Amino acid sequence: MLTLDRALYDAIVAHARRDHPDEACGVIAGPAGTDKPDRFIPMLNAARSPTFYEFDSTDLLKLYREMDDRDEEPVVIYHSHTATEAYPSRTDISYANEPGAHYVLVSTRDDVDVEFRSYRIVDGVVTEEPVEIA
Repeated sequence: MLTLDRALYDAIVAHARRDHPDEACGVIAGPAGTDKPDRFIPMLNAARSPTFYEFDSTDLLKLYREMDDRDEEPVVIYHSHTATEAYPSRTDISYANEPGAHYVLVSTRDDVDVEFRSYRIVDGVVTEEPVEIA
């Protein structure tokens, strides 16, 4: 189960809405080994696409060095889908290389409501998990 505080949930949703119609992406880091997300890090979608996201390789390298220096790890890796449900695409699954991370997808296809879902993706196997907003 993924437990997020309301501020982190709201930050992800706000980022997804702000970047719409392009997909938004980012990371929530937390202390290594704790599975506790606490530092929101919105990233630039280098693809600038409504159907695909890509972290800028320079920004991603900088982020991983920073997390290493702070003894953090990516607890949540999130992105939005702008026209489809919040379920990982084949491309999303192929890019999921953090077996300990929660992969959050937010669908902004509806102007009023957002669909917010979390998954574990390990070796290409997708497992949805509950999300608790604390």
